[in-house]
Amino acid sequence: MTRHLPRCLRLDPSDSVIFEQAAEPGEWAVPGGFEFWDTPPENLSGKRRQAFRGGFLGLSSFGWSTLVEVAEVSDAEHATALAALARRIRSHHGAPDDAAALAAAREELAFAESLCDHPPGTVLALSRRVEDGEVRESFRTLHRREAPHTQFTTLPVFSVVEDEAPEHPDLTAFARRLKP
Repeated sequence: MTRHLPRCLRLDPSDSVIFEQAAEPGEWAVPGGFEFWDTPPENLSGKRRQAFRGGFLGLSSFGWSTLVEVAEVSDAEHATALAALARRIRSHHGAPDDAAALAAAREELAFAESLCDHPPGTVLALSRRVEDGEVRESFRTLHRREAPHTQFTTLPVFSVVEDEAPEHPDLTAFARRLKP
């Protein structure tokens, strides 16, 4: 049986700017809402608020990623991701023992797997918000077009395109040019 997990995806350098720590492309990920359990959402600000609103948690760096893709995961990779997540839950979130941390990590990974009932390569995006005093998560899927878009009167909001030469903008230089 083939298993799938979300894997961090970076289409541009924006995650490096909007999150305190960006996840590395290719690392396994979970939604990671548990990272915010100890702070009321209304008290979140800046980059931490950005991670709350739309970030997946990478399981190697424990940084954040705006987008993930559905990818096949081997049993060994799954076990490594599970162990890393259990250690994080134990060390940063106060699990009383290793067994409790492992149980929580299994539950979080199972939820992440449930999001991956799509073909490999499907891109997932996350939105977290507070509704009626409860944190709600919603997920969107983005699929690669089989053919280029040609009806420009009904242009989509955005689409994923492959770029052979990634651009690495110098945001510091750009900001200096904006100052009077």
